[in-house]
Amino acid sequence: MSEASKLANLTKKAINYYIEQQLIFPDSLENGYRVFSVKDVERLKEISVLRKLGLSIEEIKLIFAEDTSSALQKIAVQKELSIQRDMAKKAILDKLSCGYSFADIHKELETIEQSATVTEKLLEAFPGYYGRFICLHFARFLNEPIETSEQQAAYEEIIAFLDNAPPMEFPKDIQLFLIESTKHIYTNDIHDMIENTKRSIEDPQKFLSGNRELLEQYLEYKQSEEYKQSPVYNMERMLKEYNRTSGYNDVFIPAMKKLSRSYTKYYEQMKSANEKFLLQYPEIEALNKLNE
Repeated sequence: MSEASKLANLTKKAINYYIEQQLIFPDSLENGYRVFSVKDVERLKEISVLRKLGLSIEEIKLIFAEDTSSALQKIAVQKELSIQRDMAKKAILDKLSCGYSFADIHKELETIEQSATVTEKLLEAFPGYYGRFICLHFARFLNEPIETSEQQAAYEEIIAFLDNAPPMEFPKDIQLFLIESTKHIYTNDIHDMIENTKRSIEDPQKFLSGNRELLEQYLEYKQSEEYKQSPVYNMERMLKEYNRTSGYNDVFIPAMKKLSRSYTKYYEQMKSANEKFLLQYPEIEALNKLNE
């Protein structure tokens, strides 16, 4: 114990606590001494780092129980959303300090809580990178208060969908492909992708004219045998089928449009941009129908 304490730079009390929490499992000798392996010491160092980063015991257990990289990525998204909520709460505290009444800020607090519920459930409903992307994509549309009975009904419909949606399960080869191809995609990268999409649909003509060569390469790839034999192709087909059969297209998306005015605006912009894209590249629509 003394040697492990020095090597891991942890107190004996902390080490005993991690043993009690079943984060490490050192051997015990007949005389009551604990024997720590090299792996035990390395695990203690990892626990120390994660605790200094503010992770709870339950979060650390999750990291060690699952694929470490995927679990850490998921927790990173949760932490970011938590920071955003804390900033929103700080702004509310500022309002209270400036004379706003508790009744005035009640709706804002409700909005933060409702957003937290939906984003957490989104992160749980969809696996890995796809779950992170979906969660961050929709989080920005959930900062509006619920003011009408239609919005309240839509919110309840979203919660019911997320609670009852069938699990999305990819075959092993697609899981490995997703892990390998997204392991270096950080939260900031996802935000950049979301912002790029937002800019492209706000001015689709500019996007089309400025990315003509890239789009033509993309179209050529989508028609190739290489694409049809790729994990990406199989994953896209599975996602399309899941969205069609799970209620994502028919329940979740219509409910989001009722709940959030900003999402409705985004949806209409996306629809308009897609029409312009298909007008310029009609072969894309033919390809999509062929692949359905």
